Amino acid sequence: MKNIDIIVPCYNEQEVLSTFYKTTNDIVEKIPDTCFHYIFVDDGSFDDTLLILKGLKSTYENTDYISFSRNFGKEAAMFAGLSNSTGDYVIVMDADLQHPPFLIPDMVAAVNEGYDCCAAYRTNRKGEAPFRSFLSRQFYKVNNLLTSVKMPYGAVDFRIMSRQMVDAIVAMNEAERFSKGIFSYVGFHTKWIPYTNVERALGVTKWKLHGLIKYAVDGITSFSVAPLHMVSIMGCVISLMAIIYGLYIFIKTVVFGVDLPGYASTIILLLFLCGVIELSLGIISEYLARIFIESKHRPIYIAKENTTEHTKEIRNEEKNN
Repeated sequence: MKNIDIIVPCYNEQEVLSTFYKTTNDIVEKIPDTCFHYIFVDDGSFDDTLLILKGLKSTYENTDYISFSRNFGKEAAMFAGLSNSTGDYVIVMDADLQHPPFLIPDMVAAVNEGYDCCAAYRTNRKGEAPFRSFLSRQFYKVNNLLTSVKMPYGAVDFRIMSRQMVDAIVAMNEAERFSKGIFSYVGFHTKWIPYTNVERALGVTKWKLHGLIKYAVDGITSFSVAPLHMVSIMGCVISLMAIIYGLYIFIKTVVFGVDLPGYASTIILLLFLCGVIELSLGIISEYLARIFIESKHRPIYIAKENTTEHTKEIRNEEKNN
């Protein structure tokens, strides 16, 4: 009998939690030789999410929850769930049912075949704003170009992982987390399965455009120093252009005499160089900010309530016996 934990980050998901549990449980209880356990992580919700989680916990034995003292973000919620899990395998999925539960039997079958991980990727982004879909495609292209951590287009957090892989991920306790990159960075034998995009059944998305842009920047700066190399190369190129232009002006002056400089070209050149300097400082600042945050060694999350301890004790007793 395999123990499989299902980690479910939740932020203001009161409308969908009961539906999620019923829909998912109806599917996983039919999978033979497996025991599923839910770990819901309330990421500082301000609606009735925590109240519903307490109701699920009191009604169903296979549920636990962790409640944060405030909103720490989905990355922290996933880390909390993973670090408090004890199952032989662990599934990470969203509560909004956009990660279709009907894929779980195929994922379990994949790890039974010998894979360390089985992850899902979207084949399309139906129902999403075209501009947002465009930005998403560009992110995957830029990420795969600049970093050594390659991700297929449409890769999502929805996956099942072996205990060994989960332990490797938890050992990477950096504060500024980008889980998609971490999942790829730790390696392990992964099977990818496609699925068609599913729109939210209830509620509204919590992701805003500025949050997605920050998430993309975090992803690239977490696993690549290529932007810093680009700043160095850009500086060298501009310096070389300046030397060539200086030689051109010197020769022109010697041959044709003093020429009255152009106001427009001077302003354009100054604005261009100032823009390059600001861009360079901005890129460097992103990396300095990450160093500053990591140097504080603050906890990734603070749990106000955590009901997983009892489950840990029971499983430890089972292993000892």
